[in-house]
Amino acid sequence: MRLLIDAQLPARLSSVLAGLGHDVVHTSQLPLGNRTPDAEIVRFADSEDRVVVTKDREFVDSHVLSGRPRSLLIVSTGNIGNDELVSLFVANIDGLAAALDGSGLVEISRDAIVAH
Repeated sequence: MRLLIDAQLPARLSSVLAGLGHDVVHTSQLPLGNRTPDAEIVRFADSEDRVVVTKDREFVDSHVLSGRPRSLLIVSTGNIGNDELVSLFVANIDGLAAALDGSGLVEISRDAIVAH
């Protein structure tokens, strides 16, 4: 998978997913870092065919209303520790990849993966 991890999620998640063979960029690696505006995140992700991975619900509105970003993974775990979040992704990476193959909007919670 080609992913762009948003600023609210730890950079360590990027490193772990990259270690699993995925092409991952964290917003901290972009020219404006974690201050990159949402519109630029969307532009970058769409231009590089990346899935935006975020907790920011504003991306859901943008995706539903305008189809941008083209591919979105929304993290709906509420408050979660970084170790638990990374473990959740590692345990569910194959299911996430399958869901994203069939849907432009996927949601992961502590209990489920939902393709919308």
